[in-house]
Amino acid sequence: MLNQTKTYFIETYGCQMNVADSEIVETLLIDKGYKKSLSADVADALFINTCAIRDHAEVKVHSRLGNYFAFKQKKPGMIIGVLGCMAQSLKEDILENKPYVDIVLGPDSYRNLPSLLDRYNEDKTSKVDTLLSRHEVYDDLFPSRKIGINAWVSIMRGCDKFCTFCIVPFTRGRERSRSLNGVISEVENAVDQGFVEITLLGQNVNSYKHNNDGFSKLLKKVSSVKGVERIRYTSPHPKDINTELIKVMRDSNNICNYIHLPLQAGSNRILKRMNRTYTREHFISLAKEIKSIIPNCGISTDIIVGFPGETEKEFNETLDLMNTVRFDSAFTFKYSERRGTKAIEYEDKLTEEEKQSRLEKVIALQKIHTLQNNKKYVGRIEKVLIEKTSKRSEDHWAGRTDSNKWVIFEKNKGESIKNTVSVQIFEAKGLVLKGKRIINEVGMAV
Repeated sequence: MLNQTKTYFIETYGCQMNVADSEIVETLLIDKGYKKSLSADVADALFINTCAIRDHAEVKVHSRLGNYFAFKQKKPGMIIGVLGCMAQSLKEDILENKPYVDIVLGPDSYRNLPSLLDRYNEDKTSKVDTLLSRHEVYDDLFPSRKIGINAWVSIMRGCDKFCTFCIVPFTRGRERSRSLNGVISEVENAVDQGFVEITLLGQNVNSYKHNNDGFSKLLKKVSSVKGVERIRYTSPHPKDINTELIKVMRDSNNICNYIHLPLQAGSNRILKRMNRTYTREHFISLAKEIKSIIPNCGISTDIIVGFPGETEKEFNETLDLMNTVRFDSAFTFKYSERRGTKAIEYEDKLTEEEKQSRLEKVIALQKIHTLQNNKKYVGRIEKVLIEKTSKRSEDHWAGRTDSNKWVIFEKNKGESIKNTVSVQIFEAKGLVLKGKRIINEVGMAV
């Protein structure tokens, strides 16, 4: 008999894949009879879904686990579980130094959570399952999603690239893809739940391959699902983006004109040291091809500064490439050592001061490029999907263009979240655009 009195609470750190994984875990807990707790400190089962990509994320999780210990001292029956990438990479450390953690579960073992909870109720010793799988893709599990605009849909798991700075292949295993039919079923389910935007997820999303179906075919199939107004995907690998994919994006009205294109570094020597498998010339050529086929395509990127051995000249090559491509936005990071990766063996490390100085230069340059690109939108009429009320004013909406630009505009009667409306941009300020609704000849907003 299901126990309807137990409650759970999940905190999620890290990437969108972790968000999607937490939704899968919620489905399993709800099926087990658990209900969601309003706060972490009173839950019967408290889980933290962890990220091990960077040291800062790890530090935050360790700090949060200290808070969990305090919760458990007040509620001794509470079950504390560590999920995800840190569970995979640091299980021995967790078990040795945090004995109050009851369950340690890697990203391929979530199906076993219900049985681990049962076993823990019978035997209070810690339960651990961090085996990596070559097959697990959770193809038959629909996530438990909160009501909203966008649904994250995982299409593949793992990574075969083995970038020398990245721990993902060791925490999430090798690449394997869901069936095309399984992905389409989940997309249809998300639409039935009221979601209008779908974001396809994978460590290297364009490495998707199931039987003879590749990512371009999958993307086209998803675009044909009735009720899907917008489709995004993240993250692709520059090596695997091809002309076919770009043309599928161009030819489908509901696939957003936006690509996240991780650069990481602008120096060929550093790219090779990172094992990124492409050159700066290939990257620049790819960016030019994207913009020639999809002229208004937004392009964002990831940049790591201060990788071991990066000289001042090589860092300037990154700035030079930024000036050539002129990204719309960038996620920028200082290199962070990860145990188990190849790069940790490099001895020619940079100081924190050098890394910080370079990071500040990249951020400053990207702000210039973002504003310059945004100013090109002034005067344009853009389709904007309303996502929320503006943080600064209850009288204004905030929404995104299909090229991933945030737009703030005044509310009008008859509008609501999830509506797609026409907005004329009149100002570019910082990271956002400001606009006004287009009114037709009979005084109606369009």
